[in-house]
Amino acid sequence: MNEQKFFLLINALARDLNTPEFFWTASALVVALVLSWWISRHLREPICMRPRPERSVLRAFGAGGMKRLAFPLVAVVLLLVTRRVLRGMGWEHLSLFDLVVPLLVAWLLARVVVYVLRCVFSDGGFLSAFERFITTAVWVGMVLDMTGLADPVVESLEQVTFVVGKQRLDLWIVLHGAVTVAATLLLALWIASLVENRLMAANRMDANLREVLARLAKAFLSVIALLLSLSLVGIDVTALSVFSGALAVGLGFGLQKIASNYVSGFIILLDRSIRLGNLVAVDDKTTGTITQITTRYTVLRTLVGTEVIIPNEYLVSNIVRNLSYTDTRVRATTSVQVAYDTDLEQVIQLLVGVARRHSRVLADPAPGVLVTGFADNGINLELGFWVADPEIGIGGIVSDLNLAIWKTFREHGVVIPYPQREVRLLSDPA
Repeated sequence: MNEQKFFLLINALARDLNTPEFFWTASALVVALVLSWWISRHLREPICMRPRPERSVLRAFGAGGMKRLAFPLVAVVLLLVTRRVLRGMGWEHLSLFDLVVPLLVAWLLARVVVYVLRCVFSDGGFLSAFERFITTAVWVGMVLDMTGLADPVVESLEQVTFVVGKQRLDLWIVLHGAVTVAATLLLALWIASLVENRLMAANRMDANLREVLARLAKAFLSVIALLLSLSLVGIDVTALSVFSGALAVGLGFGLQKIASNYVSGFIILLDRSIRLGNLVAVDDKTTGTITQITTRYTVLRTLVGTEVIIPNEYLVSNIVRNLSYTDTRVRATTSVQVAYDTDLEQVIQLLVGVARRHSRVLADPAPGVLVTGFADNGINLELGFWVADPEIGIGGIVSDLNLAIWKTFREHGVVIPYPQREVRLLSDPA
């Protein structure tokens, strides 16, 4: 359909408004649309009720497509069938169908494009948030192209001109450039996601190196896509020198912290001082496992389940205790005090036996007992043991050992002393 055919269709629609058949044509159109909505609703419900894990990738793609494309697809089919039936019955004034069918076809194609983009990228991205806007924009563009109104609209946009520096631009160049940049960036991000998936599947490669290569590939492809899209639009890339100078000044004054975090993120990923899964202690109160390392921050999941977001600059410029840098095994201790008249050799054997019976205590290195001092009320002993899974917490195993020590001491008559005071009452000499 070109521009001339579109205006002829509008004139035919205006003439059909005065015919007695127009009311019945409009009624048939409304009935067909309502029936399409009812059929598409019943097509979506069984698909949505199926459990997702049981579907294959191809099946999930088809189910998601049916969920979003059911109404326009069914509507186009029913309208085409209805128009064919009405023409067979001798109805000639069907310009309303001729106008609505191309609009529905454009809507169907727009939804197909957006759904393919959503399948290429993650569901949590910006495509999910702006799906309606992107669908509407694609639909408007397709309608203008199908009706032949694109050329007059482009000519009108080219009349709106303005000057940026030494570059003379118009509104069409800006819109065309925005669409070109967005499409090129989407293509670059899709290629970057494919590269990232291939890198993450390489289990023999170090995790930090995979993160670095994936982020470098995404940054490199994004810059190349931006420069290429600007060149395709016709914008001189050398004009970006002013912007790059302003960006350098901004980084030097106001964005130096952000730039420092990004540089620190690449340093952490490259020198491998902190890796995914390491148990680290940032300070005396923050200890946990590294679950994510980005170019700006690092996520640390503490032993109590909370997640702490730490800027990368802090990890580079401060002391961080990596409890699993070269070895995941960690030594833990618990203290106990016994009376002075206790057989220490027997108590040491009892404490070592309690530690060895626990499932999380390692046999090598073996648990041991140290005599740490002689206090006012008894002898201080320290039971040391090693665990291979400190990321799940030390408090639980210490509590289990303390309870087992208390039960063992009661069975063998070992006394745990407590403070005692002797009070003397001095009578009056009189």
